[in-house]
Amino acid sequence: MQSIFGTDGIRGIFNKEITYDLAQKIGYAFGSISNDRKIVLIGRDTRVSGNLLLEALSNGLIKAGKEVIDIGICPTPAIPFLIKQFKIYTGIMISASHNPPEYNGIKIFDHHGQKLSKKKEIEIEKYLNKIKSNLIFRKQSNIAKNFDLLNIYKQSLIDSIGNNNLNGMKIILDTCHGSASVFAENVFKQLGASVYIINSNADGSKINVKCGSTCLDPLKRGINECNAEIGFSFDGDADRVIGIDSEKNILDGDHILFLWGRELMREKVLSRNLLITTVMSNLGFEKAWNEIGGILIRTPVGDKFIHAEIDKQKADLGGEQSGHILSKINNYSGDGVLTAIQIANFCRKKNITLKDLLKTSFQGFPQKLTNIKLNSNDKIFKDLIEDNINKYIKEKLNDISEPCRIFARNSGTESVLRILVEAENKNLVDDISIQMVKIAEKIIKN
Repeated sequence: MQSIFGTDGIRGIFNKEITYDLAQKIGYAFGSISNDRKIVLIGRDTRVSGNLLLEALSNGLIKAGKEVIDIGICPTPAIPFLIKQFKIYTGIMISASHNPPEYNGIKIFDHHGQKLSKKKEIEIEKYLNKIKSNLIFRKQSNIAKNFDLLNIYKQSLIDSIGNNNLNGMKIILDTCHGSASVFAENVFKQLGASVYIINSNADGSKINVKCGSTCLDPLKRGINECNAEIGFSFDGDADRVIGIDSEKNILDGDHILFLWGRELMREKVLSRNLLITTVMSNLGFEKAWNEIGGILIRTPVGDKFIHAEIDKQKADLGGEQSGHILSKINNYSGDGVLTAIQIANFCRKKNITLKDLLKTSFQGFPQKLTNIKLNSNDKIFKDLIEDNINKYIKEKLNDISEPCRIFARNSGTESVLRILVEAENKNLVDDISIQMVKIAEKIIKN
């Protein structure tokens, strides 16, 4: 059986890769193997299919003897936070993160508030194979609702900057019709900021559509219109954030890690001057971090790999270029809103604008990321393509004398091949990207 788990849980198009029937069986399988906790928290983003998947998962979980608490629309990091806060729960988040509205996903957390280990994923899949296809799940009405739990999480965000505040700061937020729509504006206003909000309706049919952390155009337009000094754009489940300054310069995850890490280094509270990031992070970031005495360790793409390396290295801070940042402030539960608050607070304390702060960051190498649509979700097919691409990459790099990096991988969340080209010379990046696309398309057709 091909694994249903990707780099961040189970994900796919609703009623195609992820069906009501599959969600019931996943709920039953997870409920049957997780004997250490009886209560399961379930949250969701705003997607239209979220309620159906909530019902389906609950059917399976309750049949397996679990109690379900629905906490409503929330960001993904609220689930691990509440698990660790009350120490009696496991949890599930229904979300496809940054993917379009037709997608949805199931992210499962253990009683430590961590994403499931590979061992647990395999255990669930083995149990799924044992479930009879004609097993009937009755719709359950005894699903408890506790929307007040989100208020406890919200208060933790406000408390994360202690006695500091954001008084007088003009901040624009793009909540991309997703999870952040239900609470981010209120949190920043309670902290004292003047808040302008766009794409603020909790509308699952528009989630991530030409907005949010993967499309900064609305934020760039909005920051001029409202004369804000800083802007933050979240993804569908608010575990990622990308910022911009008043001149539309981009604060991505690499810059967040560099600036935040440097401040912790100066305060002598960054263990071993170490940052954890992924293979996708910019070489300019690594070079600059090494030059100021820092150590950078790369992992495969996916926050679970970053978390595992943070745990292994006893590190304090890590994250992805996409804006998914893990810090010890909230026990490494990647949180876009928390990250945005920390960056704004840093500017406020230092009495510096984000524009001037970004000027002190690293100079990134030109990068180009190309997504090539694959015609099959089959893992063997995808692995063959990746193997052939990487064979060509090795040959290509042998012919290049200047600093250059070419990296190809199959997405763990979409049926695409991602090709990253990076070098100090932008023309070289453009030329190689064109060549890589041609060779990839040729391999795919064959």
